[in-house]
Amino acid sequence: MIDWAVVGILQDEIGQDAFEEVVQLFLEEISAEIEALTTDATTKELEARFHVLKGSAVNLGFAEFANLCGAAETAAAAGTPTPCDISIILHSYETSKEAFLSGLNLQKAG
Repeated sequence: MIDWAVVGILQDEIGQDAFEEVVQLFLEEISAEIEALTTDATTKELEARFHVLKGSAVNLGFAEFANLCGAAETAAAAGTPTPCDISIILHSYETSKEAFLSGLNLQKAG
């Protein structure tokens, strides 16, 4: 679900203070993009939104969520009117976010 190796590399590269800012920005950006998914959108708009979600998710180690967004992006690019069951993607994001934040809290405690 979470690629902790990616998370560790990012933390090492940018430092803990910047990492915390990136996490907050990521969560805000994802929330806005997810909210936009629930509105009527063309397949081109969905493709662009899933692309943003996938890229952000990869950068922060949300592996499962990124894979689902990538598949939805590909489907939207192919013109599929409803490229996926968005509820599955939303569920993946929520469970990934919980696992990620729990993991970060364990890191801080340890």
